[in-house]
Parts: sequence; C-alpha cells; structure tokens
Amino acid sequence: MKVSQKELILEAISGKVISFPTDTVPALASLPQNSSEIFTLKKRPQDKPLILMAASFNTLKPYLQGTPEEISIWQQIATEYWPGALTLVLPASHLLPKSMNPTNSNTIGVRVPKLKIALDILTETGPLATTSANLSGQSPLETMEAINQAFPEILALNEEYLGSGQPSTVAKWTGKNWEILRQGSVKLE
Repeated sequence: MKVSQKELILEAISGKVISFPTDTVPALASLPQNSSEIFTLKKRPQDKPLILMAASFNTLKPYLQGTPEEISIWQQIATEYWPGALTLVLPASHLLPKSMNPTNSNTIGVRVPKLKIALDILTETGPLATTSANLSGQSPLETMEAINQAFPEILALNEEYLGSGQPSTVAKWTGKNWEILRQGSVKLE
C-alpha cells in the first residue's frame, strides 16, 4: 500500500516493514529488532545478512565495536564516501539483533544513502535493517509501484525515484585493511 512519507515513518517506528527509495535501489526496511520479518517476506536465506542503514555514521556507532584507532579509520572512510553507495562490513556490538545477520552476528554491513528522501526517513526512524526490495534471487524492483504489486502487505512511499540501479560497493574491514566483497560504483582508495 502506498502511503505518505509521514505515514511511512510512523508505521516503521511502530514496527512494520516498509519500502522507500535509496540512491541505488529501493529498500525493504524495518526496525532492527523486527528484521526477521524481512527474511520471511523476501524468502531470503539466513546466510545473507541485512544492512543497517542510517542517516549518519554517529547513529550507527552504537551498533559497532572497534578500537579507538579502528573507529577513527571507519569515521574517515565514512566522511569521505558517505552519504553514498558504499556499504562497510564492520565488527558488530552486542546491540545488534542476531536476526540481522543470523549466521554471523559478529559483523554488520552499514551504510548511509545519498538520497534526501531516504535520509529524511532515516533521521526520523533511526537506523533500519534494510535490503533490496525483491524476492531473494530476483532482480531488485526499481519502482514503488512494482514493490506495491510484489509486496502488497508492506507500506511503500507514494513518491517515485529511480536510483542508479547499481548495488553499493561492499567493503569488509579485516582488522588491518579493506577487502572488497562486491564492486559497485564507489572505488575505495
């Protein structure tokens, strides 16, 4: 069902799964503690973790665990590339619900999207568990209308925006440097 931005935010805060556009592909999203609902809706395998998306690095920090030196490195990368199409896989703190990464709750992918609508929503809701809007194994749906048809039980933003269509670059922190897990439009230096 398509709803206004205000309604979407209220429903997300109340615990419902929602969909909104991002700078890459539209997202399915929920509060982190309700992330198991996304796995069910998408028919997503448990070994494919969700991403924690937020409006800023500072709102993600409580979900991360690292030394002061590591956090400084992560903050530097975030300052350089966020908001943007870069997902960082980092060590997770005890605050991260296990349901976000059921097979390895020690890490979590985090991202700040470069789209005003997404940032406005995330500013109001706080960090959300996210993934592309599609059934697992299928191409990401690119419009709110397509999402509304595929997932009539979730609330989708009633505004259209076409992102790049290209997934984010995914870089994992190894403890010393970055390992590129998926190359997208962002090239890490």
